[in-house]
Amino acid sequence: MTWSLLARESNGTLGVAIASRFFAVGSLCVHTQRGVGAVSTQALMNPLLGPLGIKLMQSGMATQQVMQDLLKTDAGSDQRQVHLLPLHGEAVAHTGKACIDWCGHVSGQDFSIAGNMLAGPQVLAETARVFQATLGMPLAERLILAMQAGEDAGGDKRGKQSAALRIHADEDYLQLDLRVDDHEDPLFELKRLYDKSLERFQPFLSCLPGRHNPVGLTDRALIDAQIERFHQARLKA
Repeated sequence: MTWSLLARESNGTLGVAIASRFFAVGSLCVHTQRGVGAVSTQALMNPLLGPLGIKLMQSGMATQQVMQDLLKTDAGSDQRQVHLLPLHGEAVAHTGKACIDWCGHVSGQDFSIAGNMLAGPQVLAETARVFQATLGMPLAERLILAMQAGEDAGGDKRGKQSAALRIHADEDYLQLDLRVDDHEDPLFELKRLYDKSLERFQPFLSCLPGRHNPVGLTDRALIDAQIERFHQARLKA
């Protein structure tokens, strides 16, 4: 009933995008942790697998072993689909034999895609193609464009309802966490929210306290100047 794209960048940034004909798909399916990796649990989702997968990856365990241990904990694994992308190393995925067709997974350099109850394998193929073709663009934009390509190729065969986007950079808190829980065109709405976030939210984030600056900016004039620099840099890009 869902497909998702897990991605990473060489600077340690993690990204996840997900879409489904199901309410609030971003609420329980996707999980990330700075310096560790990303997980999505889907099909007849088991929300316990996300935090456990992150915990096992954080221990340094190889992803193949992480997956084996996850499935051992879950008597319903034949009904599940789950995939993992560590910060370093290979992605790994499981599509249970009882998942509804079309279902499957693909991975490549710095990404993993998995889906079930889709219109066909072209959904994942197009998602992967566009993600790879947009190398060099901001990660969030690559994720949205790739998911839209998957939607244009058929997406969830039952239709569309919700989508989510998560970017986890070099802070313990998320850089971006956008959810469209119920919408007639969720990926279009996700793109609208992303564009809106560029106005003040994303540049303001760099002013907040963080790992490398425990105080952040508190002078509103300096904050406004930082926001202006952000927009000037985007114009030059």
